[in-house]
Amino acid sequence: MSSMNPLNKTVDVGKPLPITPRKDRMLYLWAKRTLDISLSLIGLIFLCPVFLAVALLIKLEDPKGSVFFSQVRVGRGGTPFKMYKFRSMVSGAELMLGNLIQQSDVTGAMFKMKNDPRVTPVGRFIRKTSIDELPQLVNVLKGNMSLVGPRPPLPREVSDYTSYDMQRLLVVPGCTGLWQVSGRNHVGFQEMVELDLKYINEQSIWMDMIIICKTVKVLFGADNAY
Repeated sequence: MSSMNPLNKTVDVGKPLPITPRKDRMLYLWAKRTLDISLSLIGLIFLCPVFLAVALLIKLEDPKGSVFFSQVRVGRGGTPFKMYKFRSMVSGAELMLGNLIQQSDVTGAMFKMKNDPRVTPVGRFIRKTSIDELPQLVNVLKGNMSLVGPRPPLPREVSDYTSYDMQRLLVVPGCTGLWQVSGRNHVGFQEMVELDLKYINEQSIWMDMIIICKTVKVLFGADNAY
């Protein structure tokens, strides 16, 4: 089975795509980490009022529920870590997933449901605006995520990966990436993999900055998040 990837090359799905090594990789990784630390620190400081407001809304809606939600995700090289988000679902939402898994609106090793009944009214708003993702700035500071990179998958999703899909785990996962600025939930799983491999092959500080700027644009007025 063949598929056209964003590099305009025909590739065999399941066959690893040769990742082009960067001659200046160490310099790039240093610059990328410096950018991650700087922007995430600035973001956490300036977004404190937003954090407080969202925490208050979540507590008013569900006084007994937690404000934050942590979930085990798979990082670079298959290393698991806890990813943080604002809680946007009812308490115990993960226990309800089994009854909804067949209703996913996307194909492949990924679950997305536009009208997920587990999402709360406040959760629907913070998901629509991607405010629920802001706590991941803490993950960026810790180093298990970057501002830009492939989205970190769930362990159950990785268990369904082919050797081709596993290449998503070659780099540190990110808060945003080509997938988010290229259609997000309107993009299928295999297309997401192709976009991630395009990023891995072409990554640069300039590319990271472009993706960050496009992400800001997507957050204001896009209808792709759910």
